[in-house]
Amino acid sequence: MFELRELYEEMILDHNRNPRNFQRRPTGANHQAHGNNPICGDEFTLYLTVHNGVIVETGFEGVGCAVSTASASLLTDIIKGKRVEEAEALFHTIQHMLTDKARNHEAEKQAGKLKVLAGVRDFPMRVKCAALPWHILHAAVNQESETVTTEAPPQSHECATDRG
Repeated sequence: MFELRELYEEMILDHNRNPRNFQRRPTGANHQAHGNNPICGDEFTLYLTVHNGVIVETGFEGVGCAVSTASASLLTDIIKGKRVEEAEALFHTIQHMLTDKARNHEAEKQAGKLKVLAGVRDFPMRVKCAALPWHILHAAVNQESETVTTEAPPQSHECATDRG
């Protein structure tokens, strides 16, 4: 488990410092969704160019903590070239991996290299940060127009972000 945690930390740092597909709206983007985590202030818009049921280009913009930014970066990298149905299945796999009470070995196996996101389970306050981009993906592939959120609006500010 120590090895997974080291890989998790390394991957989060790398994708936060150098997010892939960040600050760009792909030419011909025909699917998009917006989401936020009002407690932590994470807020992203995800853009997809889908042709014949295949995600051919991705991009995202916004601002978030290291975990949410890295998760969005990993997401945009991994879904390129996948069929919309595969991306939707991956959303469900990641959801199970992040939120199941017991460690979900089957979800980790299905997640492939995204298994590193399982490391967020060691930091329960960050699970919603990691999950937000995946909920935005789900909304984008289903062409939902409502803003996606992982929280009810906060009563008070409970989370300090780690932007910077």
